[in-house]
Amino acid sequence: MRILLVEDEPKAGEYLRKGLTESGYVVDWVRTGTDGLHYATTEDYNLIVLDVMLPGLDGWQVIHELRKSHSTPVLFLTARDEVDDRIKGLELGADDYLVKPFAFAELVARIRTLLRRGPIRESDTLQIANMEIDVMKRRVTRNGERIDLTTKEFSLLYLMAKRQHEVLSRSLIASQVWDMNFDSDTNVVDVAIRRLRIKIDEPYAQPLIHTVRGMGYVLEDRA
Repeated sequence: MRILLVEDEPKAGEYLRKGLTESGYVVDWVRTGTDGLHYATTEDYNLIVLDVMLPGLDGWQVIHELRKSHSTPVLFLTARDEVDDRIKGLELGADDYLVKPFAFAELVARIRTLLRRGPIRESDTLQIANMEIDVMKRRVTRNGERIDLTTKEFSLLYLMAKRQHEVLSRSLIASQVWDMNFDSDTNVVDVAIRRLRIKIDEPYAQPLIHTVRGMGYVLEDRA
């Protein structure tokens, strides 16, 4: 299995190259986004480990260009730990996102999971009943009408849409959207769901967001 490592920090790069090699992978290590994109598009790799902050092209630019022609699995490895950064990386086409500092064993486990999964890409649009979510443009329409959402509202809707028909607990939603541990005394999730319903459901005859009492919320077409 061949891995392309794109990491500009010498100590981190050498540590990762050595560790991954000892784990049985063939590793090519480059230190700029420009070189990373060149190698990723001209060589055959099973997986790419990509930093965000890089000289030349940054990680966002690399994956944006890469996804125009290649579906090679990409794991972002970066110190940028804001939820919006993670969402941006995934929406640009990353398959996983690991924040520094990290346990090397977790990195290897995630790599093995991605390699088993293969280069399957998510659709750029999600359709639930008469609602369409354009992931790349972060645009939501229902019955062809544009629905304006805040960043957090879009993140919440996107999470529910990706996992439609699955009941999501409040703790899971809080950890995925707000990157916080859920406190039973906090109603942030319920308030956010209520605001999202006002925009997504109330103007229309058919509700899509449903409460499962004692368990959480689910997005699905029950017509």
